[in-house]
Amino acid sequence: MGGLGVGSSVRLLDVKGLRKFFPIRKGFLKREVGQVRAVDDVSFHVEKGETLSLVGESGCGKTTTARCILRAITPTSGQTLFRGQDGSVVDVASLPKSQLRPLRRQMQMIFQDPFSSLNPRRTLFDIVAEPLVANEVGTRQERVDRVAELLRLVGLRPEYMRRYPHAFSGGQRQRIGIARALALNPSLIVADEPVSALDVSVQAQILNLMLRLQAQLDLTYLFVAHDLSVVKHVSDRVAVMYVGKIVEMAETQRLFTAPRHPYTEALLSAVPKPDPRLRAHRIVLEGEVADAANPPSGCYFHPRCRYAVDACRQETPRLEEIEPGHFVSCHRARELTLRGVGQ
Repeated sequence: MGGLGVGSSVRLLDVKGLRKFFPIRKGFLKREVGQVRAVDDVSFHVEKGETLSLVGESGCGKTTTARCILRAITPTSGQTLFRGQDGSVVDVASLPKSQLRPLRRQMQMIFQDPFSSLNPRRTLFDIVAEPLVANEVGTRQERVDRVAELLRLVGLRPEYMRRYPHAFSGGQRQRIGIARALALNPSLIVADEPVSALDVSVQAQILNLMLRLQAQLDLTYLFVAHDLSVVKHVSDRVAVMYVGKIVEMAETQRLFTAPRHPYTEALLSAVPKPDPRLRAHRIVLEGEVADAANPPSGCYFHPRCRYAVDACRQETPRLEEIEPGHFVSCHRARELTLRGVGQ
């Protein structure tokens, strides 16, 4: 478990009612004929020093949520309240673009693909020093010293800084990406599927590096992933997303042993288990993921849910706190007994 911050009470990030709708345009005049509800009324918070993971199937809105928080894309509505290193709280969602640059020093991103996120024409020094140059931090010699320090921090030799990305393996490239994200001493790191493009043997090394850096530098992570076995290793809390909405959010151990939403139960049933007798209990969801441009009535998950009743088809459930710190968006959450991992 990646844990520094559950005991901490400083709220670093507070997301309230975040929405991002993309217009659907058709015809010669490109008239808007609908909207893709990529992120639809998402709310959560992240405490200083903890790791919150956003999980769900591809296309559920995890990455769009992360990019809205960083203002890489502008949200349609909602608030993203971020506590700066000076203690002041600002709404990143409504800040003018001219005021975003100072804030970007404190919020950085680790990208999914270490092969496409590094410029092949630039040396390691140029790549890792880029945030320092863009923010006019230090002299050239101070930047060289800082890059050497960062490379040591992520387990690479400073002599490598004159080489180009093609000389490195996928795991080493992701270490370079992490070094670049740490260049300006940020307090929040958004990690977008940081190990999904890597071999399984290398994934553990990168995850352990991230946990060590979190303890060493007092970092806070928003970790975007679809692999629940990875999430269990690094997270303090987990938020499960389905078609742009959070359907369940809880402390990691609680969510894995006692899920309260049928979608979470199905995701957990797919986690690899070493005992062959437990593998027969895989829940295979029928049908396709709901279309975010034309979602079903009521609960978005009801067409694939084996516990659905009439209320699920007609009424949209709200995200409610059914136990301290355990939030679920399901009409039947209080009455169902669902299976967790190892059950």
